[in-house]
Amino acid sequence: MLLRDLCQISSGFTARGRLQAVSTGGLLAVQLRDVEVGRDLDAGSLARYQLDDIPDRYLIRGGEVLFRSRGDHNTAAFVDGPLREAAVVVLPLVILRPHTGMILPEYLAWAINQPKAQRHLDAEAQGTNIRMIPKAVLERINIPLPDLKAQSRTVAIYQLARREGALLRNLADRREQLAGLILNGQATLARKKGLQQ
Repeated sequence: MLLRDLCQISSGFTARGRLQAVSTGGLLAVQLRDVEVGRDLDAGSLARYQLDDIPDRYLIRGGEVLFRSRGDHNTAAFVDGPLREAAVVVLPLVILRPHTGMILPEYLAWAINQPKAQRHLDAEAQGTNIRMIPKAVLERINIPLPDLKAQSRTVAIYQLARREGALLRNLADRREQLAGLILNGQATLARKKGLQQ
């Protein structure tokens, strides 16, 4: 099914000039740098900016999907919720609001990040210096749509696979550190023996 039939798609807020960070007041804002490739949005790390009178269509509260429409990586990230407070989404991010009962937001983000959808985006990308995915291209991504139960299983398996990958990387790092400690210890012993002879 085409993406445009599964969710409401809207552009992020167009900021006039550079955003001014503030320590109090203002609103939380999600910018391109906040949406990391291959990760869900970490709303706890968002900064506050002096923004006033932002229309509701630019605000997220959790349960949405954010799409990176510019740059080398045009991937999607799930916004877990509910957020402690609404956050403004700033262009070039695009907000996808999945139709409840049709598609899970976690599944939608996963589907957009799959190789088939990414090949579609690669083939349709525009721009020479800065890669850009127009809204019309995004709308035409074909998303496989199993029932909600199968979507939930897919997301659960994907999350387990991601967790396993993180644990294996951590294990490899610790093995490397342990090997380094052992080799340094052996080198120290060999040097001491050489000095004693």
